[in-house]
Amino acid sequence: MRAFAVTLPSGVRYWTVLNEDLGVVPEADDFLRHLRLGRDRSELTTKSYAGSIALFLRWCEGTGRHWHAGVEHLGLFIMWLRHARESEGEGGVLLAGPGTAPVRGARRINGVLTAVRSLVAHAVAAGRAPGRLLPVLYEVGDARDLPEEARGEDAVMAWRMRARHRLHEPEAGVDRASDAEIVSLLRACGSARDRLIVLLMARAGLRRGELCGLRRADVHLALDSRPLGCSVPRAHLHVVRRDNVNGAWAKSRRQRVVPLDFLGVMAFDTYDLERGEVPAAQDSDFVLVNLFREPVGRPMPPGAVNELITAASRRADLERRIRPHQLRHAFGSNLADAGASLDEIMELLGHAAASSSAVYLHPDPARLRDAVERVASPRAGAAR
Repeated sequence: MRAFAVTLPSGVRYWTVLNEDLGVVPEADDFLRHLRLGRDRSELTTKSYAGSIALFLRWCEGTGRHWHAGVEHLGLFIMWLRHARESEGEGGVLLAGPGTAPVRGARRINGVLTAVRSLVAHAVAAGRAPGRLLPVLYEVGDARDLPEEARGEDAVMAWRMRARHRLHEPEAGVDRASDAEIVSLLRACGSARDRLIVLLMARAGLRRGELCGLRRADVHLALDSRPLGCSVPRAHLHVVRRDNVNGAWAKSRRQRVVPLDFLGVMAFDTYDLERGEVPAAQDSDFVLVNLFREPVGRPMPPGAVNELITAASRRADLERRIRPHQLRHAFGSNLADAGASLDEIMELLGHAAASSSAVYLHPDPARLRDAVERVASPRAGAAR
């Protein structure tokens, strides 16, 4: 079982799961196609889900279970995920014994379980799996214990579900790039385009898919953009979800506006001069294009951003390798430290849930000490 990329005649791509005979697994393919086309999720989401589902189906196959029976033994699957390291040509070697580090962490395992639950729920709804599997995965209750007003006139079964299988994930601070690391990256960049990429992630909070999907029409650098049909004042850019030829994809369906500071505007101006010296790059509507390697003028794929940041980290001689998302985390953390409210952070980062933005509201240790020192001592209170 393995994940496999599929390109439809329309050019839309999604990932599916193939068996050992290179045949499509029908239940998995039906679900992943629905995820991409019916629910408008990104290609990368289907890739992640396909990899997780392939893991589950390989475990079922290796233990001689039909996947329906595998759903009923998720506890064993979780143990396998924790301790089995797959190797070429083998079903996996169980690493047992005290002191053995887990192969996969709680966060990764919970992600796999989410994909499996979604597959099962879709298969049950489509009639491809028995309904008895849902209570195995979820704590399910009907509406009989609810008030009559909540049940309504039609006393039908109302599913209230909570996942039964979920590992505890230790709370950890946001893994952000420090301001010193960002400055070092900027100094290590070899071109104006690369500096623009770092700044748009670290000072505007763009994801790499949003970054590589930017079009020239999305960037408004004038004080007044009304002649362009845009009522948003001052320099800003628009993040818009589109199907792009380079595979870039904005995660949020909702369009958002991100203001640009003077550093962002200067970076765009410098990059525009650099790009103007490359004739093959003039016709592309994409903001970020290949300037230094073939095919010159083609839009940069999201994976190239990872390569760029990794190379800059190495040239800057940083103690650790910086990842693109750590630059976005730096933007969110700096917003919170500057006093931005939760709704402002949500809007600027394009989060749909407040919980996604709340992780940035971590008080700085110095601010915590100041808060304690502002509390009057008992002796001072007694004197009054």
